[in-house]
Amino acid sequence: MREALEDSNYNPSSLHTEGRRARAVLDSARQRMASLLGARSNEIAFTSGGTEADNQALLGVLKLAPPGSHVVSSAIEHHAVLSALDRLHEEGVTVTLLPVGSDGRVDPAEFASALRPTTFLASVMLANNEIGTIQPVAQLAAIAREHGVLFHTDAVQAPSWLPIDVAELGVDLLTLSAHKFYGPKGVGLLYARAGVPIAPHVIGGGQEFGRRSGTQNVLGIVGMAKAFELAVQERPAASARTAALRDRLAAGIQAGIADVRRNGSADGRLANNLNMSFAGVESEALLIALDLEGIAVSAGSACTSGSLDPSHVLAALGIGARWQTGAIRFSLGRTTTDMEIDRVLRTLPALVARLRQPRAQNQGDGPTKKPNGAPLEAQA
Repeated sequence: MREALEDSNYNPSSLHTEGRRARAVLDSARQRMASLLGARSNEIAFTSGGTEADNQALLGVLKLAPPGSHVVSSAIEHHAVLSALDRLHEEGVTVTLLPVGSDGRVDPAEFASALRPTTFLASVMLANNEIGTIQPVAQLAAIAREHGVLFHTDAVQAPSWLPIDVAELGVDLLTLSAHKFYGPKGVGLLYARAGVPIAPHVIGGGQEFGRRSGTQNVLGIVGMAKAFELAVQERPAASARTAALRDRLAAGIQAGIADVRRNGSADGRLANNLNMSFAGVESEALLIALDLEGIAVSAGSACTSGSLDPSHVLAALGIGARWQTGAIRFSLGRTTTDMEIDRVLRTLPALVARLRQPRAQNQGDGPTKKPNGAPLEAQA
């Protein structure tokens, strides 16, 4: 990125020498991203991030769909997808949100039964941002293809931990965000298979093959391509190491603290994700207590403007209210150390015990809340 700043920080749409130099750098980054994803260069459009890419995939495809079209998704999608589905519902598109099992996984049989003659698009994320559950996307995409339905997957959480090849997954559309694999913030990607009808969401100068107008963020795109190359190279070792640390953290918490549960799939989950619920504790209180100790955790998605509302993902799992309100997500990464795991395991039991004192005997299982922001129709 420093080299690009010094040598190629020009408008890649300009015809002068400096502009052509920036275009060459942009084209190289696009080709590298496409090659690593198993795609063609002209199937890659750069965006401002995963949210815009998700919006473009859903709103752009459904804008060209026949009247009365139907879309299938899941109840645990990121709000970038769910909010786009809300808008589509308001515009007359019929939306079905599939339930998930207690492990957060979409049942392929239920997915197949939800498809209709009017279904134009299906969207199921590759891996969940809150509980880490990995979805059977290749299987779901194959079912969609058999029914002539386009398939989109939000793969934002996956690149550092899972191999991603659009041909092997069989998807028509796929979205990424650079900062989820240690690239710069403010740049993302939409893969759209050649021939997929998609209307531009951002219009103007017609950049990105007419799919996303606006002068490209060359510096961010260069950083994204390099970060993705490193993620692919380091994935096997990084994934194994991080999963071992995650499992040691989970085992230590369960051994040292009573009345806890692990949310999501025990084995089919991202290597860096550990979502646990602590009965008798409010998640925001525990988050603040850990933060004061210098330990950064999350009480849900980090992308909901600091909201501490109950998680729609945990609600969709069908777990009791006491587990929903006491959930914390521990996110591990390349820089996480054994010493940091040890520190969490030393610090956490006393904090939980202190926070539980005024709440003892006051909380039990309550009714499961429905996912926030879900369109009107839901699959039974």
